[in-house]
Amino acid sequence: MATSYDRQSELKAFDDTKAGVKGLVDGGLTKIPRIFIHDQSKINNKSSSGDSIHSIPIIDFNGIDSDSSVRIDIINKVRDACKKWGFFQVINHGIPAAILDDIIDGVRKFHEQDTEVKKRFYSREQAGIAKFKFNTNFDFYQSPAANWRDSMYCIMAPDPPSSEELPDVCRDILIDYSNKVAALSNILFELLSEALGLNANYLKDIGCSEGLLFLGHYYPVCPEPELTMGTSSHSDNSFLTVLLQDQSGGLQVLSCKNQWVDVNPTPGALVINLGDMLQLISNDKFKSSEHRVLAKSVGPRISVACFNIQLTHSKNASRLYGPIKELLSEETPPVYLETTIKEYLTYYYSKGLNGISALEHFKL
Repeated sequence: MATSYDRQSELKAFDDTKAGVKGLVDGGLTKIPRIFIHDQSKINNKSSSGDSIHSIPIIDFNGIDSDSSVRIDIINKVRDACKKWGFFQVINHGIPAAILDDIIDGVRKFHEQDTEVKKRFYSREQAGIAKFKFNTNFDFYQSPAANWRDSMYCIMAPDPPSSEELPDVCRDILIDYSNKVAALSNILFELLSEALGLNANYLKDIGCSEGLLFLGHYYPVCPEPELTMGTSSHSDNSFLTVLLQDQSGGLQVLSCKNQWVDVNPTPGALVINLGDMLQLISNDKFKSSEHRVLAKSVGPRISVACFNIQLTHSKNASRLYGPIKELLSEETPPVYLETTIKEYLTYYYSKGLNGISALEHFKL
């Protein structure tokens, strides 16, 4: 006779350990718990492609501030990438390789420190209430299946934590790296503004770069990677995301041909992807693409994602965002309703990473 399965009890029992997925692996787990098993049709629903024809662009920022013709060429490449992919990689972006190595190392050290030390930071409070926290899956209780990863979260702008609120093991590099990403984000928003045919400061002036949320992901070795996901298919809830991945691989983006394409790690590069809010305000001129991370039998995989987004508690969370008026005409009417960051994020978090874009909810 089949026994009943109480998913909520299993979720809570895992959550109460405050040890994360890494705690399971450290315990010698050989079979993954049922709460992590995904619908196999969703894991294998689209073929993957790793060939160079179907790969996201790599854009070299060398000379961006010293040569106007180089800058124009970069803007054109950014425009093409944002229309076709919503993703591109950047090299010569101005953040030293040593800083990239140090932040990956800092995230690793946080997740690999003694569990009793980490437990002090384990929380499911909304970001903003807890300036720094660590847990497994922000949508742990909402998603159809849990993802095989742990994450540390920290709001770095506009209201950063005091240094005392950050873990000793990664405090200095977390602050340093976040400051450098914030500066790079300002450059990216200038390029995106110009790529849309707007004044260079347009996106910054409407607040797109005000917020910065830092996430440090840790994907432990998985004993049954074919049954689960590192991160299930989703698009980001930001205006813009700056992602640093280690050399493990596993990140995939959904192409316009409906194929999963590997985003192969490039030493020294940062992956830039547009979030839903930029697709909304650009009125679909630029796209926010679905992407995912595969679970693997080797690892751990470490990545650092910095999201340019105001959070629900911030003072500007009630500012209205809709398709930019300068981009509209009789031939291109608005595709989306106006919404606030608070309304958008509340909906995004309530549905979790269920594979359906939150933008569908805001279409006219």
